[in-house]
Amino acid sequence: MMTVIFFIVIFGVVVIAHEFGHFLLAKANGIHVVEFAVGMGPSLLSFKKKGTKYSLKLFPIGGACMFEGEDGLMAQEGEVSEGSFQKASVWGRISTVAAGPIFNFILAFVIAFIMVNVTDVVGIRDPIATQVAQGGGAEAAGLQDGDRIISLNGEKICLYQEISLYMQASYRGGELEVVYERDGIRHTAMVTPRYDEASGIYMLGVMNGEFVQPKGFSTFKYAWYEIRYYVKATYKSLGMIFRGKVSRQDVAGPVGIAVNVVGKTYDAAKAYGWESVLLSMMEITLMLSVNLGILNLLPIPALDGGRLVFLLVEVIRGKPVPPEKEGMVHFIGLVFFMILMVFIFFNDLSNIFMK
Repeated sequence: MMTVIFFIVIFGVVVIAHEFGHFLLAKANGIHVVEFAVGMGPSLLSFKKKGTKYSLKLFPIGGACMFEGEDGLMAQEGEVSEGSFQKASVWGRISTVAAGPIFNFILAFVIAFIMVNVTDVVGIRDPIATQVAQGGGAEAAGLQDGDRIISLNGEKICLYQEISLYMQASYRGGELEVVYERDGIRHTAMVTPRYDEASGIYMLGVMNGEFVQPKGFSTFKYAWYEIRYYVKATYKSLGMIFRGKVSRQDVAGPVGIAVNVVGKTYDAAKAYGWESVLLSMMEITLMLSVNLGILNLLPIPALDGGRLVFLLVEVIRGKPVPPEKEGMVHFIGLVFFMILMVFIFFNDLSNIFMK
C-alpha cells in the first residue's frame, strides 16, 4: 500500500510541475487554457473557473494542459479566437511549450537543494579517493589515497558517483586519461581499468569518495552537481539504449518504476526510519523530474521537443508550417507512443512476474 501511495505522490508531483509550467506561461502569453488535468482517463473530480476546467482523472499517470487551438487545425484566420494558441506570438508559444520541461528542472533543483542541506542523512561524496584498491588500475598508475579526481578522458568529474557512471556508460576500453589533484598540484596518469567479475564492469580502482557537508553558498553548488549528475545519467542511459547496451529487463515503465524502484527503495529505507524513506522518495522524484524534462525536450513528434522544432522552423521561415502537416506529424508520433506504452506495460509485467 505504501508503495502505491508513494508512487502516486511522486508521479503526481512530477507531472503537476510539468503541466503547471505550461499553464503559467500560457496565462502569461494570453493563451486560453481549456483544461488542466492531473492523471489520465475519465474524470473523478472536476470544476470550472474563469473558462478553464480543472480535472482529476482516474489513472494517476500523466496529465495534460490543453490550450485552445493547440492542434492548429483552424482552416481560416477568422476562426482563430483571441485566446487561441495559434494567435499568440511565436516566442510566446515557444516559451509556453518549453516551460513544462523547464519547470521539471526547477523542481529537481529545489529537491536537490533540500537534500544537500541534510547531508548527514543523504551523504554527498566528493571525488576524493579515500581508498585506492590494491592491485587496481589506479594504484598501478600511481594514484594514492587523498587524490581528487578532476576528469576522466576530458570529462569533468564533480561527484564520486560520476566515476561509476563514466565506467558503466562511457568507458570503451583501453587506457583512460585521468587528471587528478594532489596537494594542490594537478597530474595526469594513464590508467588501465581492471574488469570486475562480480559487477560485470570495468573498475577504475578508486573504491570510495570523501563525504562532504556543504555550508553556505556551497549548498547551491552541490545542488547543481546533483542535477548535473542526473542529467548526465539520463542522456548516457539513452545513449546506451541506442547502442543496444541496455536489455529489455533494464527498461521500465510506470508499473516497473512502482514495483522495482519505488517499492524496493521503500523496503530498503524503512529500516532506517521515516527520514530515510522521505529522502529516498525525494531522490526518486528528482531523478524522474530530470528524466521527464530531458525526454520531453527530445525532437520527437508529439513531445514538447517535437513542437519546439516546428516553432523554431517558423522563426527561421518567418511563417508557420501548414497546420495540417504539423498535425499529421504529431498524430503519427502520438500513435507511436501509444504502441510504445503498450509494449512497456507488458514488458513491466514480464519483468515482474517472469523472473
